Amino acid sequence: MARPGFVLDVDDRTPPLLVASGDTYRLERLPIGSRVVYPADSLPPIHPADAIQAALDTPVGSDPLTARLRPGMRLTIAFDDTSSPVPAMTAPDLRAKIIEAVLSRAAAAGIDDVALIAGIGLNRRQTAAELRQLVGERVFRSFHADGLLTNHDAEDLTELADLGEAGGIAVGLNRRAVESDLLVYVHLVTSPAAGGAAVVLSGLGSAATLAALGAHDVEPAARAAAAALVAQKVPLFAVEAVLDADVFPEPMSFLAKREWEWGLKDQARWFGLRRATAVVSSVKLRRRVLGRLTAPRHAIGIAGGDPHTVDATSRQLCLAQQMVTVNGQADVGVIGVSGQTPYSVDAPTNPVLAAWAGLAATYGAHTGTPLVRDGGALIVFHPLGSDFSPLFHPSYVDFFAEVLTDTTEPSQISAEFEKKFATDPWFVHLYRSSHAFHGLHPVHRWYEIAQAIAKLGDVVWVGADRANAERLGFRAASTLADALEIVSSSVGRTPQITYLHTPPQVVVDLS
Repeated sequence: MARPGFVLDVDDRTPPLLVASGDTYRLERLPIGSRVVYPADSLPPIHPADAIQAALDTPVGSDPLTARLRPGMRLTIAFDDTSSPVPAMTAPDLRAKIIEAVLSRAAAAGIDDVALIAGIGLNRRQTAAELRQLVGERVFRSFHADGLLTNHDAEDLTELADLGEAGGIAVGLNRRAVESDLLVYVHLVTSPAAGGAAVVLSGLGSAATLAALGAHDVEPAARAAAAALVAQKVPLFAVEAVLDADVFPEPMSFLAKREWEWGLKDQARWFGLRRATAVVSSVKLRRRVLGRLTAPRHAIGIAGGDPHTVDATSRQLCLAQQMVTVNGQADVGVIGVSGQTPYSVDAPTNPVLAAWAGLAATYGAHTGTPLVRDGGALIVFHPLGSDFSPLFHPSYVDFFAEVLTDTTEPSQISAEFEKKFATDPWFVHLYRSSHAFHGLHPVHRWYEIAQAIAKLGDVVWVGADRANAERLGFRAASTLADALEIVSSSVGRTPQITYLHTPPQVVVDLS
């Protein structure tokens, strides 16, 4: 049986602990009495072929997929983009296996009107190579050249259909998906965030709908109502695969071990990793090398059928993999941010994305109560470098240079800047015709950052560019000791410190 996650109390025998910091890792000694939250080992993997067959042929809350297929019908298959998982899965991608299984049943049913859509939402368009990676070579060759394998376009008004209003939000969705007799949506679950119809909406929704759903003051009930409308209006068969915690490729698999369990081979690999990152002084080259590494992720469960039931099943299993119970909130939380985020695949992690990865994705992963008490402090490790991708992140450049120099307040950003980023013709053009994230993307990420830090008294970045940290509204420190000194004015000299030892992902459950 896989070992569950657990909380270690640091004492004088505890070795230095690994902390992610951009494209590197560092060893840090935490003060005695600190707590370390370790993720669980991976749950046992399932046999993918058998699990896919069961998900399609004995689904939950739905007739078998074959019973919903008939000759002459219009079938659409949509799927996640490369933002999940990070790092990418070692080939073949599990989505490709699921899509091939769906297509084989469609062919047996005599269906010849089939299209595939990458559900990018407001993310960047996938390249041809990325689409090939996601669906597999055989499917790519069969569909791409004929225009039947495409990226969703949230700005193409001619290809969007109006579903009506829910929760005060006008819901628009990809026309091909709406007008199909069946939509099969393939989703890889790497966090217990909302799945089911909510994933369909975030992947295939119109820009106007996604703008409303991502507003800084939108109510969760409105999001739920919009997703419920999609489930009501669109004939949907959801397929979701929950992934394990094997996020490190084999040369770096020792990083997932607990430090006191390192053997001589692990120590040698650590020495080699440190030496290699020191020798490769070019940040761009180091990022390129690390970006090519893939992770041996495995499915620990696959469910198909009714989107609501599938979502509940996936969430429960994901929590079983990622949730760790922690006794009481901390005065100071410590986290590290690694070099890749879901939105910086093949690109540098700019300061806004680093802040999102640390505060929204990592610190914000909990079951309802955050790790740090109200007014407490968060210490984050990342260099916050100034490197932006002009291809992928042009709107992030302007957001960082123009908006954050003026304000970091979500309400002011919403009132004075959001419309410009949503409708700027150049940003819309780059989203539709190139590979740029939508103009709204940095705005929505900032709203999520603001939600995560609303109750924090201080956020300090270790090893960060000071000017960039200040522009984000934070402070910077050279070392962990310096950061603890900075926050001592608000949390005292003997705070309770808790370190989230990630990656892999940890979902904190406060007891």
